[in-house]
Amino acid sequence: MIIDSQVHAYERNHPGRPWAAVLHGPAEVTGADMIAAMDAVGVDAAVLVSAFTMYRYDASYAVDVYNQWPDRFRLIKPVDPTDPGVGETIADWAATKGAVAIRIMMRGDISTDPADPGLNRVLAAAARHSLPVNLLCWGRLGQASQLAARNPDTTLVIDHVGLQQPFEPPAPKEPFADLPNILALAQHPNVNIKISGACTLSHQPFPYNDIWDPLCQIFEAFGLDRCLWGTDWTRAVGLLTYAQGVDAFRVTDRLSDSDRAILMGGALQRVYRWS
Repeated sequence: MIIDSQVHAYERNHPGRPWAAVLHGPAEVTGADMIAAMDAVGVDAAVLVSAFTMYRYDASYAVDVYNQWPDRFRLIKPVDPTDPGVGETIADWAATKGAVAIRIMMRGDISTDPADPGLNRVLAAAARHSLPVNLLCWGRLGQASQLAARNPDTTLVIDHVGLQQPFEPPAPKEPFADLPNILALAQHPNVNIKISGACTLSHQPFPYNDIWDPLCQIFEAFGLDRCLWGTDWTRAVGLLTYAQGVDAFRVTDRLSDSDRAILMGGALQRVYRWS
């Protein structure tokens, strides 16, 4: 099974489900569009992350897509650590068919304090309901490390290799400058990492050979069973095609067939308990 750890689907902006903001990418990527893209390159399934830019904490469109293709998708919903009722939200999400995790967008008004009661309330509630917590935490890897230490019973998944990634060319001048802080997270056994959107950090054309030395350091530090490949489609649409995001990991000689099986599906099935 090849399973993408992060894709997004969304409708065109309309009054029935209005956007909060505009995400870089196509005017819409419906569930049917995402299925067609996956089928064209032999991706068996994907984790559908509700698009925060458009829908904030409303995951209803992602749920609708899952209900149409329950054998192809699982669901992740962003939650708000500043909401006093976030514990009830997490309990409700845990009971939702297809739900495998929640997500914290550690940007903007989300506290930078690792002792923040709201953040730790989310992590504790997620542990009670056996839901991993995905952290978008580039620039806050030290805070993520302290949250992991404070909540050892909570499974954490670091989004997008823990790095800020571009929406369009060029890639950052030193895209892996924060690599030492990423590697330091591996000391926490409850921390996993998405190798999602990694191709967008390359300064070279397909097959993006310059990303492999730093990625292999991450694989060695975490172990492949804690690394989850993904494309972050459609955020990456301005930099590469969906096929390139998949095939770069198929054609590289830096992975054996058994490595690929773990990285491109096996680890994800373990972390998100997707059998």
